[in-house]
Amino acid sequence: MRSYPINLVGLENRRCIVVGGGEVAQRKAEALLEAGAERVVVISPHLTHKLRALLKAKRIEHRPRDYQQGDLEGAFVVIAATDDPDVNRDVWQEAQEKRLLINVVDDPHRCNFFVPSVVRRGDLTISICTGGQDPALSARLRRQLEPRFGPEYAAFLEIAGALRDRVGKELSARVRSRFWNALADSEVLALLRDGKWQEAERLANDILAAHALKAKGRGRKRTPSLRDKQSEA
Repeated sequence: MRSYPINLVGLENRRCIVVGGGEVAQRKAEALLEAGAERVVVISPHLTHKLRALLKAKRIEHRPRDYQQGDLEGAFVVIAATDDPDVNRDVWQEAQEKRLLINVVDDPHRCNFFVPSVVRRGDLTISICTGGQDPALSARLRRQLEPRFGPEYAAFLEIAGALRDRVGKELSARVRSRFWNALADSEVLALLRDGKWQEAERLANDILAAHALKAKGRGRKRTPSLRDKQSEA
């Protein structure tokens, strides 16, 4: 099944509904919270221990009953994760009528988005999706990727983000591309991997300064020489 990959942002003020209270629903609720969602509503008569802990910590809301028609009012994202196909179908039907984002676990044909396996390092998000065909393969690939991408990638993006305003002001569009490539190819990541944050930050600033200096040099008009003036005469 073909899909267009996107990353949802701005979930802080959006209502996200998870129908179901088992381990699968728990993982979906935790993933929404990790993505920044603050209004996660779980609809289920029963909750896992972890979901109850999240409720006690006021990280989720709980409707302690079975799903009912109309429960999706005001929702942005809906995940149906019950073990009852009829309930999942009803959730899908209401979501379709309300034109909501809906994922029915283990039912790719009743999804208009898939929930990928994710490697997350700060602002770096690596998503692996099999189109709902084999979640176990997605999980295996995620486990293989996790050791390759350490916390230095989160730190790298913090440094890059801190430079972004200066890059926009000091560099032209063409030079910006060269700068970002130079930064990615530099020793900044290696320094961060060794815990040398200050050295990494200094190097990133030096790379930006060098590109800004080159850009100014190219943009400066050449002063006419004596030979130029004689030629004009």
